[in-house]
Amino acid sequence: MFDFTNKVVVVSGASSGLGAQMAKGFAERGAKLVLMARRVERLEALAEELSAGGTECLVVKCDVTDSAVVNEAAATVEEKYGRVDVLLNVAGAAKNAGVLVMTDEEWDFTIDADMTSVFYVTRAFANIMKKQEYGRIINISSMYGLVGNTAIDTVAYHTAKGGVVNFTRAVAAELAKYNITCNAICPGYFETELTTDVLNTDDFTAYMKATVPLGRYGRSGELNPGAIFLASDEAAYVTGVILPIDGGYTCV
Repeated sequence: MFDFTNKVVVVSGASSGLGAQMAKGFAERGAKLVLMARRVERLEALAEELSAGGTECLVVKCDVTDSAVVNEAAATVEEKYGRVDVLLNVAGAAKNAGVLVMTDEEWDFTIDADMTSVFYVTRAFANIMKKQEYGRIINISSMYGLVGNTAIDTVAYHTAKGGVVNFTRAVAAELAKYNITCNAICPGYFETELTTDVLNTDDFTAYMKATVPLGRYGRSGELNPGAIFLASDEAAYVTGVILPIDGGYTCV
């Protein structure tokens, strides 16, 4: 089960964090990887690491907030492989502020990076999947797309990730006739190079123990099993699912 040998898996936001972690997870299952992000040097370093283990990688520079660039990236992948089996929409960024003080620029930046980009990338690659009548789309939302929070004011991020949740349901319903599934993962607090300093403070550790039933943040790689399952042939009857992987944060 869960064999991705010769499957073409596209990962946006693969230069760091959760995107890089999931790319490694699919490499271990035999996939051919398309690594997309703006920071090409980071992608090339990851591709070199994965290639040393026998994984075929294609590095594609892509700003997911630019629809023309996204379309060009999709054309590059289709020309190289002729198909796309799995798309993981991981790329994102946010500017944090509350509703009373957030600026127009901060709002627009976050909505573009975390929601509109998912539309651009899904549209481009789903059109390739439609031709082959097969595809697995996995959108990375957030537990903050399901609930509010009292730890940090980040209204645009909540809004964008909530939009990704229902975008996922809409796409699942629309594309089912093409044998394309679309599901979302809602991560909780996960350790990455950008979050580790905050997550390991005494204050945040106490907050997690009070709000996360498992009492800790997610470790590197603990998102991979959910993504691998949703992307697999075995999950052919699973679509429109919103899967929190959050240590239980959204269950209480």
